[in-house]
Amino acid sequence: MPHISLPVGIEEFQEIRKKNCYFVDKTHLIEELLKDRFKVMLFTRPRRFGKTLAMSMLAAFFDIRMDSAELFAGLTVSDNKELCAQWRNQYPVLFVTLKNIGGRDFGAAYEMLKDTISDLCVAHSYLQDSLSVNEKDRKTFGRLMNCEGSETQVRGALYTLLRMMSMHYKKPAILLLDEYDAPLAGAYENGYYEEMLDQIRGFIGKALKTNEYLNFAVVTGCLRIAKESVFTGTNNFVSNSILRAEYSDCFGFTETEVERLLVETGFLGEMNHVRQWYDGYRFGETEIYCPWDVVNHVRALQSNPSARPENYWRNTSHNGIIRSFIERADLAVQDKFEVLLSGGCIRETILEDMTYDTLHSSEANLWSILYLTGYLTQAGFGEAGEVRLKIPNEEIKTIFADTIRSWFGDTVEKMDRRPLFQAFWNGSQEEASRRTGDILFDTISYFDYKEDYYHVFLTGLFAGAGYAVESNREYGLGRPDLVIRDKKNRRILILEVKHSHSAQAMEQDCLKAFAQIDVGQYARQFLGGYQTVLCYGVAFYKKECLVKMAERLSLKE
Repeated sequence: MPHISLPVGIEEFQEIRKKNCYFVDKTHLIEELLKDRFKVMLFTRPRRFGKTLAMSMLAAFFDIRMDSAELFAGLTVSDNKELCAQWRNQYPVLFVTLKNIGGRDFGAAYEMLKDTISDLCVAHSYLQDSLSVNEKDRKTFGRLMNCEGSETQVRGALYTLLRMMSMHYKKPAILLLDEYDAPLAGAYENGYYEEMLDQIRGFIGKALKTNEYLNFAVVTGCLRIAKESVFTGTNNFVSNSILRAEYSDCFGFTETEVERLLVETGFLGEMNHVRQWYDGYRFGETEIYCPWDVVNHVRALQSNPSARPENYWRNTSHNGIIRSFIERADLAVQDKFEVLLSGGCIRETILEDMTYDTLHSSEANLWSILYLTGYLTQAGFGEAGEVRLKIPNEEIKTIFADTIRSWFGDTVEKMDRRPLFQAFWNGSQEEASRRTGDILFDTISYFDYKEDYYHVFLTGLFAGAGYAVESNREYGLGRPDLVIRDKKNRRILILEVKHSHSAQAMEQDCLKAFAQIDVGQYARQFLGGYQTVLCYGVAFYKKECLVKMAERLSLKE
C-alpha cells in the first residue's frame, strides 16, 4: 500500500494540490453556489469542518490573477467545461480571514485588524500603481498598507479594496470572508463586545450593502449573528446552517468519503472505531464526520497501525461553553446533561439568530450554541419545531465527562466536607450515607451510574483534603477500591464500592462488599503502622447511597 500524504494542519487548497496531498473533492460546492442567485451567502458550521479550506478553494477557482486549471484537473468541477470557461480565473477576488483577530482588549484586537488589512493591501499591491483607480483611493490604500489608516478608513477598507479591484479589472469583485464572527467571540470572552460589534458592523456592512463593485460574497462563521447586528441592509442575503439540507455535504466528510479514505490508506478495518469516535453529526439530512479528527486518526494509524482513537477536538475549540452551562445555578440543566451522557436525547428549540452578548441569557440560547458549535447534534425533530439533541460521538462525550469531572473537583474543593469525613471516621453510618447522598444528588453522572463513576465520585470527595487517597492498589489478597490514609492521626479508611441494580439490593451489595474485604484481608495488614482501620461497604443506586461498616480494627481497643 503506497504511503498517502495527509494534509494535517494545511488549510490552503493550492498547497494541498501542489504537494499532492490527499484531497476529498468538494468542488461541487462551486457549481451549487453558481446555481443560486444570491448577493451574500453565509455558511455557519462548527470549527474544524473545513470552512477555511473551502474558501481557499473558491479563491483559487475564481481569482483572475491565477491560472488554476491544473490545480482543479481531475476534480468534479472541471467536468463542467462551460462553467469553467465562464468563471474559472475570470474575476477579481478578495479573500480575507478574521479568525486571528482577537486580544485581551479592544486596542490589541483593533491593531490586529489593521495588520490584517495591511496584509491584504500587500497581497494586492498592484492597485497602488493602477491607472484605473482614483487618487483618493490610492492615498487611502497607502495608509492602510502602512497601518496608518484612520478609524473611518479602516471601517471602509473592504469597500475601498473591492472598489479599487473592480475599477482595475473592469469587473465586479468577489468577496470571500472567512470566520467573520471570530473577533466577536473573542471580544465577548474578554469584555469588549460592544466596541468590536460596532467595528465589525461597519467593516463588513459597508462592503455588503448595495455595493455595485461586488459581484457576490461568501461568508463563513460558527454562528449566524442576528442580521440587525451585522448584516443590516444587506440585500439578497442567504444563510445556510447545519439545519439546512442544501450544501449539507460540502463541509465535513460523508460516510462514503471516509470509507474511501480508509480503503486507500489500507485501514478499512478501523471503520467502526472511526464511526464511534468521529461520526454522529448531521448537516441537514446528511451524516457527517469531523474531517479534522478523521485525518489526524488516519495519520496516527500510518505511524502506528495499533493506534487507538484520540480526542483531537479537545484543544481546538472553546470547551469553556460547557463549563459555563453547568455552572448556571438558575437553569435546571443537570438532569438533561445526565440524559445526554447516558446516550439519550433531549428536545429543545433551536434559535439560529444569535448575538454573542445574549448567548447566556436563556436556556434555549445555551442549548442552541451547543448545537450550532458541534457539541450536540440533531437526531430528528419533535413537535412545534423542537430538535431532538444528542451527543454525537465518543470524542465529544469525553469532553463533557472531563468538563464535569473538573467542575465537580472544583466544586468539592469549596465545600466544607469536614462533617462528611467525621461521619466516616466516627463510624456514623447513617450520617455518612446521608451526606454522601446529598452531594451525589447535586452532581452530574457521566457514566450512566456505572461502578466506575461512583468510584471516581468517592475519590473526588476525599482528594485534596489532606488525605493520601489510593485507588485499586494491591493489598493483602486483593485490590480494595479505595484506601484513604490519615497519617497525622494514624488511621485508615478502606472503602469497597458496589453499584446496585435496585434500591432493595443495596443492603445485600454492602454484605458482598464485606465478604470481599474479609476474604482479601484488607484491614489487618495496616495495623502496626496505623492505630485504627475502618472498613466500609458503600452501595450506590442512581442518586442513593448506603454506607455500612464492615469492620473496625484498633490498637487502642
